[in-house]
Amino acid sequence: MNELQIIAGCKEQKREAQRILYEKYARKMYSICLRYSSDQAGAQDLLQDGFLKVFTHIGSFQEKGSFEGWLKRIFINLSLENLRKRKSIYQSSDDIQNIPDVVDESTEDNQMYKISEMELLKMVQELPRGYSTVFNLYAIEDYSHKEIAEMLDISEGTSRSQYVRARQMLQEKVKQYIKERS
Repeated sequence: MNELQIIAGCKEQKREAQRILYEKYARKMYSICLRYSSDQAGAQDLLQDGFLKVFTHIGSFQEKGSFEGWLKRIFINLSLENLRKRKSIYQSSDDIQNIPDVVDESTEDNQMYKISEMELLKMVQELPRGYSTVFNLYAIEDYSHKEIAEMLDISEGTSRSQYVRARQMLQEKVKQYIKERS
């Protein structure tokens, strides 16, 4: 089955098409859920909730643009909604003028290859929830600070400051990790 046939089958609520769609996209969507969840169990819950939402609302997919992009938006929005419900998404924003414009880039690039994707993901998950959320949306999902501000109902300045702080904290975690492994 090609993608259009899978989508058509899902719109008709055919179980086989739903199974194929799930198997095709579950790993990618799980990665998204894991970035916005503090643990694997929470990510699994988001994954299941996300696919329920996909199967319920697949009729609204207009076949304009990327189906995978449509899926990603559902999973990102669901993850953000989950964070809002838990009221843990926002960090208090200090005086934004005190945020440095330049982030220390002194992490030894040649040491970065020693950090696995899972170890780096764990470091991002350990960041304060607001920082990790903005970091994921900006650095991984490629949203602008303006888009993030609208999504999270925060100012662009808060989005920028949380991203800068997330990067700083992540750089410190990487430095510490490299130091411990050396």
